[in-house]
Amino acid sequence: MSKPNVLMRTLLASVVAGAVALPTIGYSCTSLLYTDANGAPYAGRTMELPMQLPYEATFFPKGAEFESKADGQPELAFEGKYSFISLTVPDPVSKDLKVVEGMNDEGLSFSVLAFASTKGPKDMVSKTTEVLAAIDLGAWALSQFKTVAEVKEALEAQPVLVTALLPLGILKTPFHYTLHDANGDSIVIEFSNGQQNVIDNPIGVMTNGPEFSWHMTNLNNYTFLDNRDRSTIEFNGERFEQPDSGIATVALPASNTSVGRFVRAVYYSQFAEKAKTPDKAVNTLAHVMNNFDRPRGITMDNRYTGEIENITAPGVEGHKMYTSEYTSWTALSDLRQLQFNVRSYDAMNYINFDLAALKNETEKKSIALSQVPATIAEGNDALKTVN
Repeated sequence: MSKPNVLMRTLLASVVAGAVALPTIGYSCTSLLYTDANGAPYAGRTMELPMQLPYEATFFPKGAEFESKADGQPELAFEGKYSFISLTVPDPVSKDLKVVEGMNDEGLSFSVLAFASTKGPKDMVSKTTEVLAAIDLGAWALSQFKTVAEVKEALEAQPVLVTALLPLGILKTPFHYTLHDANGDSIVIEFSNGQQNVIDNPIGVMTNGPEFSWHMTNLNNYTFLDNRDRSTIEFNGERFEQPDSGIATVALPASNTSVGRFVRAVYYSQFAEKAKTPDKAVNTLAHVMNNFDRPRGITMDNRYTGEIENITAPGVEGHKMYTSEYTSWTALSDLRQLQFNVRSYDAMNYINFDLAALKNETEKKSIALSQVPATIAEGNDALKTVN
């Protein structure tokens, strides 16, 4: 799996600076798009980390005001045309809420995924031009656009710079971004090899490094995939038979690496049964995403080998010298019914945020995800308690 080495310095810097947490850091995220029998799209993603960040469930209303600051450029200010529900993390310096995952009231979704090879274009923009910092792509896209086509077109005119998350140039936002819309279209926004790339994503799947184009090329090695079990065969008249079903998945990559998860995500999103109703589709998507749910301890990293985050993250029970990445939360988005569901590591069930019911609210609301009771089903009720 890909882990940005510079993250070591950042985590240490954030601890020294007393920051609450790093914004939107994710190692082993998996994002995919599932469609039901009627062609309606549903987005699912997981967020993996070796520690918990202070995630907040945040509703931004239509008309919300945003600001984005890229080094040496005038501040870009924009007002929200659309409301959206999101998972956010406070920036360790400005304390502004940065969007990790979200969906707006037109069914556009946005996800941040780790990408260690991030290298954006050099800053060649006029110093009088308002520039969007890459870390603010989520708030910008969800508040301004209906579809991925609109985002793609807007990025042809709007300069974006990959900026540092912390002072002294530490951690150049090591992410790439995936967006889906209610039409079932998807794009990937990626900064690599000194270029900004906005790439159509016909399969709707994204994980981490290498580049998206590499993952697509790698799928050429899996043209044999099929969900139909081939359970019997004969050799020289002798019949051999599987004792049960499930042999179709034998060739899927078993590891939790970015490469392995990408192939599995394509398989599960393509071959899962096409549900006939939105409720059944969300339920099917939840089962699909269970294949990417990682308990603590399944893989471990030596606490004192190579990376600072292993020192700051909690140790594994019974193995205090080791840390473990695990699924902090899983999100499911119904892009047409405007239902956003999230399940944290400590919960068995999903919390539902009904954006269709929230979208006409006029005030921003945010609540720590850890403060939403694991027994609550309706996230809107938790948001209503926010002053």
